[in-house]
Amino acid sequence: MIEVPIIIIGAGPAGLAMAGRLDQLGIEDYTVIESADSIGSSWRSHYDRLHLHTVKKWSHLPHFPFPEAYPTYVSRQQVVEYLDAYAVKFNIQPRLNESVQQIEKEGSKWKVKTTKDEYLTDQVVIATGINKIPNEPTWPGQDEYEGEVTHSKYYKNPEPYKGEKVLIIGMGNTGSEVALDLANHDVPVHLSVRSPISLVPRDLNGRPVQETAKVLAKIPFGLGDWLGSQIRKIYFGNVEKYGLRISKMHPTVQLTKTGKTPVIDLGTIDKIKKGKVKVLPDIQSFYKDGIVTTEGEKVEVSRVILATGYKAGLEKMMPEVATIFDGHDLPNRIIGTDDLEGSYFIGFDNYKLGGILGTIYNDSEVIAEHIQSKLEKQEI
Repeated sequence: MIEVPIIIIGAGPAGLAMAGRLDQLGIEDYTVIESADSIGSSWRSHYDRLHLHTVKKWSHLPHFPFPEAYPTYVSRQQVVEYLDAYAVKFNIQPRLNESVQQIEKEGSKWKVKTTKDEYLTDQVVIATGINKIPNEPTWPGQDEYEGEVTHSKYYKNPEPYKGEKVLIIGMGNTGSEVALDLANHDVPVHLSVRSPISLVPRDLNGRPVQETAKVLAKIPFGLGDWLGSQIRKIYFGNVEKYGLRISKMHPTVQLTKTGKTPVIDLGTIDKIKKGKVKVLPDIQSFYKDGIVTTEGEKVEVSRVILATGYKAGLEKMMPEVATIFDGHDLPNRIIGTDDLEGSYFIGFDNYKLGGILGTIYNDSEVIAEHIQSKLEKQEI
């Protein structure tokens, strides 16, 4: 049994942010455990064209802004390079290729069992992220389908899809952007959209909408929300005639109530209007050569991409966490109390319009200060 004061599980942006915060507080006795063979492994495997949807000045990790030379919307590869540089700057050296199998309370401490060792710690920070396990629903007749079904996690670029007829199931930000990527390379694309969506342009008149939203949020009496809604209506026009249903909820309300993030449009709506991306309703079943929609339409497709999200899978690793789950099987707080005393959860609150990286920046400060306070009390 290896005894350490603090364990951070996960070496993605959330885990690195925690280590950076602790370093700046002079706390060096911590261990970072990472299941992959490198830090930031998710960012290394994302699709090629991915850029941050939030502006760089509000998306960096603590104590280390993005380089000035980086663009407003940082690319996937630049994020990878930045995370590598962050680990070097704060001397973060995770134990790689070591998966956590179980976390359980042992007295006042936490026992962490991994594929390599067992640890005993006073404080454990869970930073494994919301994109851990691909959510892969199935449909009747799928076994008879002769095409390929794969999750968006494995999509890289349009090259393997040229000459194919592609269906993307799910119009979140990933589904929307993969559809755009394929359409830009003349791959025939259908996009199945089950629920009403909220649409937000990434930029408006050359200005990031994230900046505009911060200004509108300061306008009292809900006028900012109303003005934002009018701007979106004018910008996108009537998209319902193309098969899309627009949510009647304001994007912030929909995000907090349903967990569905607004679709930040990078050009997919224009492709839909031009017929380069064809919208379908929900899928009812598969058949040998394609799918059948809930409206009974048969559509022939040779490749299906499931842009159906992920599951965090925390309860398998740490059953006690289920007692503080919200409606999305994610922790509803960042600092554990009572039976969860000494545990922390960062990188799971994806329900803020500022983006997950901005939330990580803020939450890491709160958690680091709480950890420091507990260490100081132990010294007294």
